[in-house]
Amino acid sequence: MSKEFLFTREDFKQVQKIVFDNAGIKLSDHKFEMVYGRLARRLRATGIRSVNEYLDFAKQDEQETIQFTNALTTNLTYFFRESHHFEFIESKVVPQVIDSNKSTKKVRIWSAGCSSGEEPYSIAYSIRNLIKNQSSWDIKILATDLDTEVLKKAKNGIYISERIESMSADQRQSLFNKTPSGYCVKDDWRRYIFFKQLNLMNSWPMRGKFEVIFCRNVLIYFDRDTQQKLIGRFRELLAPNGYLILGHSESIGAQGSNFKALGKTIFQRSKG
Repeated sequence: MSKEFLFTREDFKQVQKIVFDNAGIKLSDHKFEMVYGRLARRLRATGIRSVNEYLDFAKQDEQETIQFTNALTTNLTYFFRESHHFEFIESKVVPQVIDSNKSTKKVRIWSAGCSSGEEPYSIAYSIRNLIKNQSSWDIKILATDLDTEVLKKAKNGIYISERIESMSADQRQSLFNKTPSGYCVKDDWRRYIFFKQLNLMNSWPMRGKFEVIFCRNVLIYFDRDTQQKLIGRFRELLAPNGYLILGHSESIGAQGSNFKALGKTIFQRSKG
């Protein structure tokens, strides 16, 4: 079948370089057809009829660079994905925080690569025993993503029924109000979450320490050297005995000596 736009392997190499240079994401060669399909959407949206012309435009226009990167980012997630992570937060982290932070009454958690919001809202539910005493606790969940479009969806906090059907009745009733538009996350949960656009390859404005950093199914898009640099940067922002939680197919790699593996991609910051 002939393509709407001519897209060569050389064009694909250009796309790989642009995405890597701007976002640190390494697109594998087998993504050729996926990249073409998503690139074609941007050509139609901009009215440009040539891939070469579009790529020149994307390199020079900052807003289009963002749109271009957004179009090539896969955002697949759902509530309580890899449920053992949230069970760990509820059963281990919350009691630890209550004990170790009883003087400051402060807790910080970062969802790095929050996509359309399911992860940070799931985190909020998992620390509900802290939230029940919210009048005495300073709780903030930072939720960041490169993709500005999914961040808008995350902030809206509205989901169709298919996105929440795997949740228990108690979870649905606690987290959502039913509206004509779908299921809307209640304000009682939203108030703890702060959504921000962030490119992990750039400088990070955060200076405080996090009890937990979630970075799940994000590192797989980076090459090995970049993965190790990011893990090292995450460690610097973790509180003593803080936790880094990765995706099911990700590992700590050469940074292993700086963390204690607790199984199922949960890693505790080592002392020192």
